[in-house]
Amino acid sequence: MPLTEPTAWSADRLELGEGARWVDGRLVLVDLLAGRLLTTGGDAPGPLDELRRLDVPLGAVAPVAGRPGEWLAAAGTGVVHLPAAGAPRPVADLEGGRPEPARMNDAVADPHGRFWAGSMTYAGVPGGGSLYRMDPGGAPVPVVTGLTIANGPAFDGAGTTMYLADTPRGHVDRFSVDAATGALGAREPFLRLDPGEGAPDGMTVDADDHLWVALWGGSAVRRYRPDGTLDREVRVPAAQPTSVCFGGPGLRRLFVTTARYGLADPGPFDGALLAVDLPIAGRPAAPATAG
Repeated sequence: MPLTEPTAWSADRLELGEGARWVDGRLVLVDLLAGRLLTTGGDAPGPLDELRRLDVPLGAVAPVAGRPGEWLAAAGTGVVHLPAAGAPRPVADLEGGRPEPARMNDAVADPHGRFWAGSMTYAGVPGGGSLYRMDPGGAPVPVVTGLTIANGPAFDGAGTTMYLADTPRGHVDRFSVDAATGALGAREPFLRLDPGEGAPDGMTVDADDHLWVALWGGSAVRRYRPDGTLDREVRVPAAQPTSVCFGGPGLRRLFVTTARYGLADPGPFDGALLAVDLPIAGRPAAPATAG
């Protein structure tokens, strides 16, 4: 039966649900501060199954190309490799040892197999976050600095346009991307949201190269055309939507993670994974290419 309104996809309620990705016919997501990697199917509601539990915050993962069950993860203060079995293997410590405690936040692989991961300080210090790019076989390098809370990035289908949110500022910026090298072009404003609209959190680009943005504090997700104009808004019964992706039948089921974190009196759907069917298709998560 089609889901005409956003519906709770499981009975689970997460502290800080994030990082929704459609991978190999299933949805994966994280409970960020709890360090949990979770999964569920896209055909019918059901419980969230735990794939991994780390002893550090887990921001988001990307599947490793050609290696089912393996992940690159933005976790703790850096990037780690999660093998199909066994302990996590550190790849790079990016934010450890700083005077102001920091952690990794959102992350994604682009269509060319590069892994991009953002960071933030726990206190949300302005300018304390960065975006890192990791080329296949290479070490992560900072490519955008001076952020507060880096969210996204999200890429168009060709991997030549990148959208990056700085959540507390209400900003989403757009960059051109060199497909061959991953080098970023000029930074240009894409969205500037007023506080009353909510703050841009997780994002995805659909099959028509329109940008979807979860609005933390705004009880909504929005679709924007490539020219930055608002195309549609989907209201959700949770105060803090955090990430968004398409999956399920025909990749036309929109999944939205939400958070209970920081709410003095959470409502019944705060922290829920929500789903609604739309006449719009998305794309599965791009894999990261292992070195």
